[in-house]
Amino acid sequence: MDLNYTPAQQAFRAEVRDWLSKNVPAEPFASYDTREGFNQHRQWEAKLAEAGWSSVTWPTELGGRGSDFIEWLIFEEEYWAVDAPMRVNQNGILLLGPTLMEFGTPEQKARFLPATARCDAMWAQGWSEPNAGSDMAAISSRALRVSDGDGDHYVLNGQKTWSTRAIFANWLFGLFRSDPASSRHRGLSYLLVPLDAPGITIRPIQALNGKQAFAEVFFDDVRVPVENRIGGEGQGWNVAMATAGFERGLLLRSPARYQRTAQKLVQLYRQHQVEADRDPSIRESVLRAWMGAEAYTLASYHVVGRLLKGATIGAEASTNKIFWSELDLQMHETAMRILGPRAELRDDPEVHDWLEGFLFAQAGSIYAGSNEIQRNIIAERLLGLPKS
Repeated sequence: MDLNYTPAQQAFRAEVRDWLSKNVPAEPFASYDTREGFNQHRQWEAKLAEAGWSSVTWPTELGGRGSDFIEWLIFEEEYWAVDAPMRVNQNGILLLGPTLMEFGTPEQKARFLPATARCDAMWAQGWSEPNAGSDMAAISSRALRVSDGDGDHYVLNGQKTWSTRAIFANWLFGLFRSDPASSRHRGLSYLLVPLDAPGITIRPIQALNGKQAFAEVFFDDVRVPVENRIGGEGQGWNVAMATAGFERGLLLRSPARYQRTAQKLVQLYRQHQVEADRDPSIRESVLRAWMGAEAYTLASYHVVGRLLKGATIGAEASTNKIFWSELDLQMHETAMRILGPRAELRDDPEVHDWLEGFLFAQAGSIYAGSNEIQRNIIAERLLGLPKS
């Protein structure tokens, strides 16, 4: 693994840094789990797209810059270093986008990818159901295929839950059981569903921080054209596993995010070092957080180096997901310990972001596939242990 940047990569970094220095908003936005904040973030994403920064690894004709993963890592490092706004269309850009690149038809790519980069298409994820959370193969929402005067359609019935920002999105990608006689991983189809279609009801779910970050989505005879299916009929599990790989791998949580958090944690510790050093384990936790972020960065560059040589990431994405979710929680728990009793004072400017991050980090071991399930995957597929 060569950690020396080429002249072209250094020039790319300079270009990113220059654009961000001229365009990052001077004042922070409201939370993107509020209507005001969502609209602010959406406008920012559109501005990124105009300059080709919304999705740097996508082809230029589809709204990106045609960059490789090394340049993506560089972009992320510069983006997080200046505390640029959080990305509101991650589901579309980081999860659905790569899935469409791999499985979509040329028509689907042309229809959805530029619109996603511009944030005209904002995406929610339709995986989890009341009886199908970590066990995604238990999905029961139905997609009955019919042909009538309106053409070839699927008629959807069922319910999805824990759909992130579904109350703000206008599209949903998800799995539906298209073969009523099937079970488990078979007979599922991957569909793109407009959330303004007749028969859809969306009910918000309040998160720990009081924001409406999630929603339930109900389908009552919702009609979706067959051309909105990604991959073959009944082959949705394979497509969804590719999406899950992007979710658990590098794309959803870049190492720069954790490097920046580690830097802020070190700053917080130094500001309160006299009090913090009364418990020597706090200093150790800060060091562990910083080393964890650096280790994650080096590991990511190693993986990218392999990808550029033609390797693929399979079940090992599960190790990645466990690492970044537990690192995120450990960092924020350490910050709470440094802040002490003040950590519960949400209106304290020094506390607010750390408390919000701490509350969000609680879900890290659950979303993108619970860590218990990821450990089973590692045991069975990487270590060759028998199924329990």
